[in-house]
Amino acid sequence: MKCPFCGSLNTKVIDKRSIANGEVNRRRRVCLSCKKRFTTYERVEGTNIFVLKKDGRREPFVREKIKAGILKACEKRPITEEQIDKIVDDIERRIRRYKSTEIKSSTIGAMVIKKLKIVDKIAYLRFASVYKSFKDTKDFEKELKALKR
Repeated sequence: MKCPFCGSLNTKVIDKRSIANGEVNRRRRVCLSCKKRFTTYERVEGTNIFVLKKDGRREPFVREKIKAGILKACEKRPITEEQIDKIVDDIERRIRRYKSTEIKSSTIGAMVIKKLKIVDKIAYLRFASVYKSFKDTKDFEKELKALKR
């Protein structure tokens, strides 16, 4: 594995753990050249899943897009990267268990909203404002009232 700091191929695994119910291997590595440590993840590449967008386009499922959206919603919130990774792992696991190889983007958005509502209400509102296409402050107020119930 190439060191992300110095580019050396001379690295060593110092710790290996199975995470996400055994679906992902996390490896802690050390570069033998520059002595810096880094983490890599190994997961099984599953079948190709396609996301059906609102405008009718069809594009390959990319877990990093989900993570980017969640990271943006969680910006400056007390949520760890580990919590975000767990949310993304849970959502990906559910998507891969679908009988179909196609899933609507709205279904994925609903999964994210459900998870964020549990983890952090502010992150939930931020994500919901984009996912539900809030037009003005009245939409926020309506969602906030529903959240308080």
